[in-house]
Amino acid sequence: MIPHPKTCPQCQTMIASGLLSCPACHALIYANEIKVLVQEAENFTNDGNALEALIRWRKILELLPPESQQHNIVAQKIDALSKKVDSRALKNADEKKQPMPAALMGLGAIGLLLWKFKFLAVLLFTKGKLLLLGLTKAQTFFSMFLAFGVYWSVWGWKFALGLILSIYVHEMGHVFAIKNLGMPISGPIFIPGVGAFIRLKQGAVTPREDARIGLAGPIAGLGAALFCYAVFLFSGWPSWAAIAKVGAWINLFNLLPFVPLDGGRGFRALTQKQKWIVIAVMGGMWIWTMEGLLILLLLVGIFNALQKTQTEESDQRALIEFCLLVVVLSLMCKIHVSTP
Repeated sequence: MIPHPKTCPQCQTMIASGLLSCPACHALIYANEIKVLVQEAENFTNDGNALEALIRWRKILELLPPESQQHNIVAQKIDALSKKVDSRALKNADEKKQPMPAALMGLGAIGLLLWKFKFLAVLLFTKGKLLLLGLTKAQTFFSMFLAFGVYWSVWGWKFALGLILSIYVHEMGHVFAIKNLGMPISGPIFIPGVGAFIRLKQGAVTPREDARIGLAGPIAGLGAALFCYAVFLFSGWPSWAAIAKVGAWINLFNLLPFVPLDGGRGFRALTQKQKWIVIAVMGGMWIWTMEGLLILLLLVGIFNALQKTQTEESDQRALIEFCLLVVVLSLMCKIHVSTP
């Protein structure tokens, strides 16, 4: 945290807390700090480290008045670097691709959908350090323990533990995306009966960034639900099927195209045409599964699509992720849970 100066470094006018420019001479209050950060950002850019450069530019943005031209210029630079980090992550994933196993090919469309989301397993099993990171935060650990106790008293400890971990993985999906975009982040805070939330210390610069952050939660949550369902298939324990079904329902609910829910953040990055494509997928899945929650998603989605679109830039990745999430989560909501 950079200490706020009491006087303007240029004209020595007294500066009120929170001001980013001098009211007398209009000089930037943090001009010297900005120069240092710009130099660091340029050095990281020259070294090919786009993520560290992006982190520095985001810090600079916080030190600039929102109405200033410099703020707009830095925001555009952040957007360009963010896209570079985004595309590099996808490129690295593509380089690690392997042929789809014959077992999944035999499942046809469902197998293709599961294979498209194979990186979820990577997130759950190779990002163990990241998943454990949230548990080192006192507010996360104690709020999780409190929520676990509440759910235990209602449904028993086995289901409560699985539900808490599913919610935790969902929230850490957000954390993973936020860190990948170079933003500071707090750990998840659990609220019994509601779920959990993460406090963003810095807002997304563009709708595309907001969509990456928003949809990352349901994507990770889907991975957790698929893992639970796989355990059920191997073990036959009904509690794992119940956790998978409830987890899928919660993540599908989060796709409601309404801010501040994840679906609302994902919808922000879609053009008018893309929104109607997602709505068509929702309608198709309702006809297929008759899942009642999809009616609510449809109604909110149609209302959202009739409003003025916030972006004219097509985000194909957000469209594909949103549609695949709707399809797979809707199917998982139909998991049959037998009573023990």
